[in-house]
Amino acid sequence: MVIDHGGERWEYLQLADILRARVTGGTYRPGDKIPPLLDLQAEFGLSSMTVRRGIGVLVTEGLLVRVPGRGTFVTRR
Repeated sequence: MVIDHGGERWEYLQLADILRARVTGGTYRPGDKIPPLLDLQAEFGLSSMTVRRGIGVLVTEGLLVRVPGRGTFVTRR
């Protein structure tokens, strides 16, 4: 999946959709650490703020949890 940088949907929401699909599809399993911010920035060509906002959507939904000093992990449901 790729980000449509010129699309009508906000980039951070597109990123949230991609990461959500990876979680629900089993690419990232419960307890897994998702790639670091810099890796996601490079993979999708996004700013750090856009990546943080996209991850924040999934944290709010309860799919991901941020652990200060350790990273962001898929929640155990």
